[in-house]
Amino acid sequence: MRESWHDFFAESPDVLKADGRQQTVVRVLDVEIGADEFVTMAGPCSVETEAQLLATAHHVLRGGARILRGGAFKPRSSPYSFQGLGLDGLKLLARARQQTGLAIVTEVMSEDHVPMVAEYADILQIGSRNMENFTLLEAAAHSGRPILLKRGMVATVADFLRSAQCVLANGNPNVILCERGIRTFETATRNTFDVTAIALLKQISHLPVIADPSHAAGHRELVPALARIAVAAEADGLIVEVHPNPDTAWSDGEQTLDFAAFDAMMISLEPYIALRAARSAVCEPAGDELMEAVG
Repeated sequence: MRESWHDFFAESPDVLKADGRQQTVVRVLDVEIGADEFVTMAGPCSVETEAQLLATAHHVLRGGARILRGGAFKPRSSPYSFQGLGLDGLKLLARARQQTGLAIVTEVMSEDHVPMVAEYADILQIGSRNMENFTLLEAAAHSGRPILLKRGMVATVADFLRSAQCVLANGNPNVILCERGIRTFETATRNTFDVTAIALLKQISHLPVIADPSHAAGHRELVPALARIAVAAEADGLIVEVHPNPDTAWSDGEQTLDFAAFDAMMISLEPYIALRAARSAVCEPAGDELMEAVG
């Protein structure tokens, strides 16, 4: 890593690569995030009903997902939008884990909720609106659960790493960084997918890095392409929204994949994941080997 990066990100020393510092691998149940396997987290934006959640959990498991995502508490821009099922949603997520064996990632919005969410979830997600809520970050760190930290919608990479530093400084080394798009002048998409940030984070940080193409795009038809781009940028995984019938979803249906689209996306990722594995095996594979890896 260039020495100048240490100076540029001097306020986040513990999240940066350094001599003798190993790549962080976050272990959750039987899943390792940040190791050789590319890990997909998938599920609905919001937990709605038992039937909806269990149908989705079983389908994404068959499709290759290793972790189930689902919102029990939902931060919404409008006070009139669905805010989540709360504790009932957490109990449904735990039931889905019991049936499928999938680990659970769900968002925690308040430090007061941390003990309750940590009781049911395997990974605590800190959403983009709370990336700089340092009271929440400290409470989540002390829960002992791994933290999935989403980049704030107007946060620089330096801001992002300072928030990760807060979690590590409070005794929790298990942080997963998530690029979910940033707010720019562009309005055709929900956010602007900053693929450069993924490549940069993989260069400078030892923490796992995943991408959220659903929130980056805001349009379901763009999600598979952004997912492939994330793999090419050497992300360690994806978190993506999936629903049995997105047109009837209680939140974010326009950016959510149905089951068929999820399956098609997972198939389309296979050659990119193979290329990622080839890059891991040799630093500079020859051109013919690259072409063979992508078919």
